[in-house]
Amino acid sequence: MTAVQQENGSVRSRSLEVPHHAQGVRAARRQLTRELTGSIAASLLCDVVTVVAELLSNAIRHARPLPGGVIRLSWRLRRTAGDARVLEVRVTDGGAATGPRMRPAGPRSIDGRGLGIVAAMARCWGTDRDASGHSVWAEFSLA
Repeated sequence: MTAVQQENGSVRSRSLEVPHHAQGVRAARRQLTRELTGSIAASLLCDVVTVVAELLSNAIRHARPLPGGVIRLSWRLRRTAGDARVLEVRVTDGGAATGPRMRPAGPRSIDGRGLGIVAAMARCWGTDRDASGHSVWAEFSLA
């Protein structure tokens, strides 16, 4: 697991690379919990960790890894122009044939609920594609 941390005034950010397999999800959850405990409410931290686990699991299941067989997780605490505090989490992978999309999942479906969970727990979410890969991000309001 490779990690980078930056602080710049009202912005605190962290980035780490984890293996493109289930052990990477576990390592990321632990690190995220260690880093954010005390910085955000415990109830919100549970939501954030759930969303990150979902995004990482989706990347493992549906996308290629970045070079080196990893997925990048980053997060940043920042203030908006209106002085609200926001936490953004971002998972970057090597991309897939199709982009992430919410799918309908019936009561008997065994999968297909992941992005619905993300949408329900986060203030907003979206995707970006650039030269380094494909990212799915989610934002949380810190009251």
